[in-house]
Amino acid sequence: MAKLVLGIGTSHTPMLNAPPTDWPRFIERDTQRTELLDTDGNLTSYEAQLKRAPADIAAQIAPERMATRHAAVESAMSRLGDYLKEARLDTLIVVGDDQDELYHAANMPGILVYYGETIRNVPMAPVANPTWGWRASARWHEEKVPREYPVDSGLARHLIDRLIDGEFDIAASDSCPEGEGEGHAIGFVHRRIMKEVVPIVPICINTYYPPNQPTPRRCYRLGQAIREAIESYPGDKRVGIIASGGLSHFVVDEALDRGFLDMLKKKDAEAIQNLPRKLLNSGSSEIRNWICVGGAVEHLSLEWSHYEPGYRTPAGTGTGLGFAFWA
Repeated sequence: MAKLVLGIGTSHTPMLNAPPTDWPRFIERDTQRTELLDTDGNLTSYEAQLKRAPADIAAQIAPERMATRHAAVESAMSRLGDYLKEARLDTLIVVGDDQDELYHAANMPGILVYYGETIRNVPMAPVANPTWGWRASARWHEEKVPREYPVDSGLARHLIDRLIDGEFDIAASDSCPEGEGEGHAIGFVHRRIMKEVVPIVPICINTYYPPNQPTPRRCYRLGQAIREAIESYPGDKRVGIIASGGLSHFVVDEALDRGFLDMLKKKDAEAIQNLPRKLLNSGSSEIRNWICVGGAVEHLSLEWSHYEPGYRTPAGTGTGLGFAFWA
């Protein structure tokens, strides 16, 4: 039978696509955000967060601290790429969220499995005067011309069948619309983590957009069901699974991030499934992707993790930068 032999978790923020000298420039975005949530999960403003920032925020966003942090996360991503290469996988399941890229408010699936033979990566449309923000986003789509990446459509179809048998209402897609391609969560894995191309199975969870965000418990059980489906697939295929996204943002919540990583380390399934939904909105919603992987890798051990609180402004906004490996 096929086996799930590897688990990975990685953040995929544009901060990871930008040099540390550009990190302070995110203030241009953070001061304008309408979905900024505080560490209690309540809607807030940049001005209000200035009063709640960590006492040592000046030290946290000092240029030398940002440079050190950037070097650490670059090393962490490279290490994940090495783990992935050394695992000699036949297939990698990529669990990520689509942020109004392929799927939109008119038809937003809660859980979707992509089963086409390939999935396309397309360059971002050129602009006359590209900003630093545009360049950071473009690194998810670095292909000079559209490129088709391989998909394990056989395993994908099997997952769809078995998940439906397990009473998951699965949406399915076999192609991208003309001129469009994979979303940022998948593109990040292809462009920033993989060192050798491995066929993938994209699974999209609507983490971001109410009203049909799956609960933490549902995400965890989805992961369990994915592992069961893999183990019922004929042959000796070696399969991995990666969570793309998170951790907390756009206000860094160290307590949430460190607590969640500890839950994963301890395999505390009940605590993971009972994470307050109020804390899993806006950018922090992507923690749901990690929850799904946590359910899938219960039989593995969290061998290594690295966390950096990616503060970037005086208000303590930024991204919790998390990386992990299960084997």
